[in-house]
Formats: sequence, C-alpha cells, structure tokens
Amino acid sequence: MMAFSRGPVFLLLLLYLLWGSDTSLIRLNENGYEDIIIAIDPAVPEDTTIIEHIKGMVTKASTYLFEATEKRFFFKSVSLLIPESWKDSPQYRRPKQESYKHADIKVAPPAFEGRDEPYTRQFTQCEERAEYIHFTPDFVLGRKQDEYGDSGKLLVHEWAHLRWGVFDEYNEDEPFYSASSKKIEATRCSTGITGTNRVHICQGGSCTTRRCRTNSTTKLYEKDCQFFPDKVQSEKASIMFMQSIDSVTEFCKKENHNREAPTLHNEKCQWRSTWEVISSSEDFNNSTPMETPPAPPFFSLLRISERIVCLVLDVSGSMASNDRLNRMNQAAKYFLSQIIETRAWVGMVNFSSQATIMHELIQINSDIEKNQLLQTLPTSADGGTSICSGIKTAFQVFKNGGHKTDGTEILLLSDGEDSTAKDCIDEVKDSGAIVHFIALGPSADLAVTNMSILTGGNHRLATDEAQNNGLIDAFGALASENADITQKSLQLESKGAILTNSLWLNDTVVIDSTVGRDTFFLVTWSKQAPAIYLRDPKGTQISNFTMDSASKMAYLSIPGTAQVGVWTYNLEAKENSEILTITVTSRAASSSVPPITVNAKVNTDTNTFPSPMIVYAEVLQGYTPIIGARVTATIESNSGKTEELVLLDNGAGADAFKDDGVYSRFFTAYSVNGRYSLKVRADGGTNSARRSLRHPSSRAAYIPGWVVDGEIQGNPPRPETTEATQPVLENFSRIASGGAFVMSNVPSGPLPDLYPPNRITDLQATLDGEEISLTWTAPGDDYDVGRVQQYIIRTSENIIDLRDNFNNSLRVDTTKLTPKEANSEETFAFKPENISEENAMYIFIAIESVDKSSLSSGPSNIAQVALFTPQAEPVPDESPRSSGVSISTIVLSVVGSVVLVCIIVSTTICILKNKRSSSGAATTF
Repeated sequence: MMAFSRGPVFLLLLLYLLWGSDTSLIRLNENGYEDIIIAIDPAVPEDTTIIEHIKGMVTKASTYLFEATEKRFFFKSVSLLIPESWKDSPQYRRPKQESYKHADIKVAPPAFEGRDEPYTRQFTQCEERAEYIHFTPDFVLGRKQDEYGDSGKLLVHEWAHLRWGVFDEYNEDEPFYSASSKKIEATRCSTGITGTNRVHICQGGSCTTRRCRTNSTTKLYEKDCQFFPDKVQSEKASIMFMQSIDSVTEFCKKENHNREAPTLHNEKCQWRSTWEVISSSEDFNNSTPMETPPAPPFFSLLRISERIVCLVLDVSGSMASNDRLNRMNQAAKYFLSQIIETRAWVGMVNFSSQATIMHELIQINSDIEKNQLLQTLPTSADGGTSICSGIKTAFQVFKNGGHKTDGTEILLLSDGEDSTAKDCIDEVKDSGAIVHFIALGPSADLAVTNMSILTGGNHRLATDEAQNNGLIDAFGALASENADITQKSLQLESKGAILTNSLWLNDTVVIDSTVGRDTFFLVTWSKQAPAIYLRDPKGTQISNFTMDSASKMAYLSIPGTAQVGVWTYNLEAKENSEILTITVTSRAASSSVPPITVNAKVNTDTNTFPSPMIVYAEVLQGYTPIIGARVTATIESNSGKTEELVLLDNGAGADAFKDDGVYSRFFTAYSVNGRYSLKVRADGGTNSARRSLRHPSSRAAYIPGWVVDGEIQGNPPRPETTEATQPVLENFSRIASGGAFVMSNVPSGPLPDLYPPNRITDLQATLDGEEISLTWTAPGDDYDVGRVQQYIIRTSENIIDLRDNFNNSLRVDTTKLTPKEANSEETFAFKPENISEENAMYIFIAIESVDKSSLSSGPSNIAQVALFTPQAEPVPDESPRSSGVSISTIVLSVVGSVVLVCIIVSTTICILKNKRSSSGAATTF
C-alpha cells in the first residue's frame, strides 16, 4: 500500500474508508451537518412551492434536532437537487458531485397512490446508516400533517433512522404486549405516553367507538384495536415512538426506556435505548454540546443539466496483453452506442506515458456523433502509464468545450499500474469532477481507487477472465445518476462461457412489459465469429446482426418496442476453447410506468479478514419493493475465481426485514487479498414475485386520532391493501453490477474457522395445549452457510433475567433436536418444567446456536407465551372484571410435578404450574 502525506486529504480519505459503501456526502463540521442532499425526483411535476416548504421543514427540524440531542447537532448546509425538466432560474447552479445517487432525502411520488407515508429506506444493522428518507410531495406541502404530525419534527424522527441506525419504538406487527403489570399495554416507549385503546370504525360518514376485546388465540387485543394517544401529555419521550405529540422533545434514555415492549428498536438494538445507541455513534463521540443556538441552515439550489463525460482510456504497453485493448474497445463501443444518454456531451482522451486528446466534447444527438467517437478508439498500446496525465488532459477537454470541471465526469479505464497516481489526488478532489474508475486486472494502485471514492464516483473491477463479462458489465453500470429511471438502459442478461466440451451457449432472456424500448443484443468472442440464432417469443428467427470482426463483436438493435415474452438465443462457437459472451439491455417501455430494477451493494468498500461482508440486492419497481424473486450474487476475486450466493429476503441472518424487497446474505468465502467485484441477477414471476403491499419499516407512526377531553377525534383511516389483491408479476430478469470492495489480511491456505452461526432473530412461540411450539430459521455453521452443531434453548419467567443472564437460565432438553441446513425452517415443541412461582404469568424463551468449533451465535430474540389472559379493559356489554374473561369453573389437575389449571370460558385457557402433590388427584373449585 502506498504512503500518503498526513494532510487534510489523508484525513478525509480515512473518513470515507470508515464510512464504507455509504454513498452520502454528509459531513459533520463543528456540530453542524453539511452537504445534505435533498433531491426532487424527475417524476414530480414542477411546483416551486415544494422548494419553499422543504426549506421551512429543514429549518424547523434543525431547531428541534438541536434541542433533542442536548444542543449537539443541527443542520448547517443543504443542497436541493432540482430536475432538469423544471424551468431554469438565475438562482439555480449546476451540481458538482451532488447526484440522485448521493441523495439523503428524496421527494418523490408515493410507492402506491394515496399512501403518502414518510419512511427511511433502512435495511442494514443497528447503528449502521440507512439509505435515504422518502417524502412525498403531498407530505412536504403539509397536506398530511393531521396523520403524521409536523414535518419538521417528523424529519428528526427519520434522521435518527438515517444517520444513527436506530429503529421505531412501536411495532405494527405486535401493537400490544402482555406487561409485567399483568395488563395489556400498547407497544411504545416510554410508557409515560398516555392514551386509550379502542376500536374506532367509521363508515358512511358516521363513526362508532367501543372498548377492545381480547383475542382468544393471542390473548391480546383484537386486530382492529388501536392506541389513541391523549392530545395533552406531559411525557417528553420518545421521538422514535410518536414525535407528533406536542410534549415529546427527547429520545428515550436508559432511565425511561421500556425494555419489555416488543418494539423494532428493542429487537434490532439488543434492548438498548435510542439515546444509548446515538451516544455510541461516531457523530456523538466527535462532538460536544454548544453554548449558543446555531444559525439557520444555508440552502443551495442545484438544477440538473446535460451530462458532460470524458472517456480516459489506458493505451500503455500492459494493455496489449490478455486481449485487454480489444475488450476495452468492445466495452467502450457498448457504452457509446447503448448506455450514454441523448444530449450528453462526450469527449475522449487516450494516455500512456503522456495523454492525447482523441476527440473534443461533442453533444450526442444521434448515431452520427456516436460514430465519430467510435472511430477514434485506440488501435495499439505501448509505453508507460501516467494516469494523472490522462486526467489533467480530460480537464483540458472540458475547458476547451467551455465548461468548468464542476459536475463533469471522468470515465477512467486502466490497469492502474501507476505509482505516481497519488500526485494529482488533491487536484482531482478540488476540481469538482467525478471520477469513475474501472480497474482492469489485479494490479491497480490504491490511489486511483481512493480518487474515485473521494470524488463520489463508482469503482468497478474487471478481471482478465473475459467469460465473466466484467468489463462490459462495468461500463453498463455507468448510466447517468441523474437521469430519469425510465430513460436509463437496464441490463436483462449478462452471460459468458469458455466452450470446450460443448460448442453451444444456449439460454433465454425475458423481456417483460415494463421494458422493451431500445432493446440491444451484444455478442462477443475471442477467436472466430460464432453462428448466432435468436428467436422472438413467437418463434420468428432474427438474423440481421451487425458483425464487427475487427472488434470481435456482433450487435442488434430491435426497432420500436420489443415483443414481451421469452426470447431464445443459441450461440455456436466455431473453435474449441472459444470464449463467448452475450449482453442484453433495454429501456422502459413507457415514460409513465417505472421499470423493474435491481440495485446491488456491499456493506463496506474496504474490509479486513475475518470480518464478513454483507451483500445486498434491492429489487424495486419505482419505490415499490418486489418480493418473491430469485436473486443470485456472483462475487469475483481479482484472480478471476467466482463464488455464487443465493440472496434471501427471509428476515433472518443478514436480512433485516422479511419481504421488504431487499435480498441479503453474508459472504465469507475469501480466497485472496485484493479487489472483489459483485454482480447480481434477479429473476421473477412464475407464480412467486409480486409487489409488496406492506407498509415500509422505519417510518413515523400513523396517528389514528387523538383523545381530547375523553373523546376520540379520529383521523381518516390509512389506505390499506391486502396481499391477496396484488397479482403475481409476469416473468422478468435483471442484472446489476454492485461495484468492488477490497479485502486485506486474508491468510494463505485453508482459512481457520472464525465465523460463528448468525444470531437467530425470528424465533416465535405458541402455546399448544401442554406444549410450547417454537419456529425459527436455521442459522449456519458460518453465519448463514452450513449447519450448526447444536441448539441451546433456555427459558425464564422474567424477560430481563433471560436477556441478562441467559447462561444461568433454565435449559430445555434438546437431545432429540437435530439441526437442519441453514435457512431451513426449524420447529421444536417441549413441555415447560420447573415453573418456580405460583403467580408466574409468562414463559420467555431464547435460543443460542453453537457450531462444530464451539463458536456461539449469542442468544436469539426472545419469544414469549402467556400462561394467563392479561387484564383487559372491561367491555361495555359485560360486567366489569379485572381479567376481561368470564370465569365459571377452575379445574386443578395434578399430574406428577406439573399442575394444570384450566379456566373454563368460551374457550379453555390453561395455566401450567410447577407444584408437587402427593395425591395426584383432580380438585374442582
């Protein structure tokens, strides 16, 4: 690794590396958050009042945040990204490194019409930063204040998700729980928030309100029961429960944190309070409280304009080996013919020891301009490597075209073998340009990668294994970050093979109804042009491929909109050991219907053995998650070795939430040090994939209404849709490049077993007669791969004891429990024993898994079963009673050491008690 001078750039670089793959440009400077980006989506119709409302929201939020964090944090500077389709204005400037990729807050249409719920896209672990906040135009314009509260206060709720990785202190899947007070409580933090549990139903303009009844199965309140907070409160916590309450100005702290409640925050953050998590953050540790209030935020208005790109291509001597020069030209032709957007400005520079301008900037309006650029691609490679010469010459190209370097893009392709690349890092950082770096081969200098990180660009890896199609994938991933998604080229297929035993590469590619415009087929080879057979969904053979023998590629553009359905391709090699690849891209069929997309990322750009990587793939249509797809990640080391992972959306292991459209998996199969690249494939349809209708996690609570002077003042019911009404999607396929990450300290030879099983997070328990039935997702020997050696199940009558003293809690006999392969559904039933107290009301259960090397996962989430019916509020048409059930007979049956108490009601409820009796007789009271 090269040495850096200990200056400001070095410190900034360290911060970026610590942040990992976080794409945010936010900096904390003297307690103030700078360079926050709020982007207005291109799909939002022009309405300049949105800008003023955003300013007002952020200004109010800054004051609220300052007080909520005990005078530590505020919003200092904010950039608003305005769509290119909106009219220009003298107050608008051109963005520099700001883009939709880096947006911290997105103002965009709702995922489903009429559902304006604000939320944070959060699928990482506790304490890790989330992706972005999503507000709809109607919310920003103040039209949803009754349902969600003041926008400024709500922004602070979402900011805590985004910046500090805390979670909601409510849980719509478990809105009530059985408390140690023997009462049913609303899931909340803190319990000082007062309110009323009621069923409030409105139909035809009239509303009825009644007390909640208990459900005989769950022993909690019925499905339609809701918690209505009192409008007037004195409690100050917590912002992560319901920041819309006027008195709430604080996060829950250790002293008022509700550790009993099944909140998402308790589940994800090991029962710590939100303030404890925030206090452990890097932000908190690098700040001290301020003595005076801060100034209001400063706003910059940035309007998206035409893309300005310069291709900077390495033609040094090392590019002459391994067919690199030809492969680079293939990928550059693909980028210029299919990826670059109309109206973009493009120039070209070649470099070896020195750099040469091959083409000045030209605006792409048709194939004429593209062909002019294609004719200047290099034909030979020789000499040394001077990356700084290439970059500085690109700056000259921008200047010659009358453009400042702010917001320009450099697409740098090089093997990166240049120890002098560090010499121009400062100049590149100060230029305002964005450097996208494609590393071809294993020897790129780290300084070039850092150059890309520092400027907010993309970093991609392509090895010399042409059959993996890495170079074309890398160029294909460089569509404009600021273009409307309906204008971007999407990969539907990317496949390659070395053909030895068989000379055929056969498969199908699906074109679904959301794409089909500008559909493009590209075939490459290494020795001799293959025979190409392509059939459309009707079986008609398509044979008019353009053959480019010099570049060893053939391509075909489908005019108009391609037929929806399954296209079949058969490629026949003409020589043995031929390398063939095929790439298929397409654009959205309609500008009004967002296409299905897949985005891929890893949890960090730099990692050290033995820390695991987490691979994420997000499948969406617009902002709507797609669930039930089959998603596979291919991870390629710089030596060309590939590993495949099936990513899962099951809410277990590395996956934070089930059915949120984010598919995740741990990766530990490291082979060498150096760079690894990620490619993800998503396939859907065939009776599985569909749009998720679940309300997103990590959002501000919807307020059903308020209790005012003892009466409920209800809000309009939140729009609901059931999964049953959502049809299964048609077949689709998508490919996405997820960039590269760097591994270090990987030992040579067999890797030691340092990976424990992943912690179980989805344990559930039900009382079935005398037995407790458990279900959970099996962990693996190494996180979520393989099979664990054993499970340790423990129980307690006290949830806190089980959490804090798991190893001393009562152990369940699991000798007959044989673990299954990772990600299988596990089930186990047992009879509880040795219940020590006469008045025990619950049994709490947790599981720990242990692998063959005695590495432990740590205790799971805690499941519980109620041994009684908790105290409910009396129902008006029944006589008041503390339990909420009508008791007619109690039967005490003593069998061995277990006492079975049955309370006979409309359905029988049994209480298991540990009590010895010499008689074994049944007694009726």
